[in-house]
Amino acid sequence: MIIGLVRERLAQPDGRKGFVLDGFPRTVTQAEALDQLLEAEGSPLHRVVLFQLADEELVTRLTGRRVCRGCGRNYHVKFSPPRVAGQCDACQGELYQRTDDEEATVRRRLAVYARDTRPLIEYYRQRGLLTTISGTGTMDAILAALVSATEGPR
Repeated sequence: MIIGLVRERLAQPDGRKGFVLDGFPRTVTQAEALDQLLEAEGSPLHRVVLFQLADEELVTRLTGRRVCRGCGRNYHVKFSPPRVAGQCDACQGELYQRTDDEEATVRRRLAVYARDTRPLIEYYRQRGLLTTISGTGTMDAILAALVSATEGPR
């Protein structure tokens, strides 16, 4: 089903200019199906980017998100806190932690990633498509590394 959705989306005019997939594929089986689709379309992958970050840093980043119940604005308890703890700067709504940002949930997601998705690293490395970028540092530095890694044809 997902491959069908990807096929439909890439058939749109802006999809012909290039695309970025985020969070897909998640398994080697999905990657193989994506390869078949893109080969049939004459648009093979040029590059796969892996943001490398320690699991504990991921837990810190993901569990720190807070969302306003009123307007949906996002905060982070460490990196982008509100002026008043627990209260949205924009609408004074209550901030809450989504259930998918709770530590137990994040750790389960990391375990699923290790089991199902991590094999993609070797899959794409063997095909010469993998570029690894450190996920630590400032947003500007990470963006610069991403732009550098994805510029031009491969």
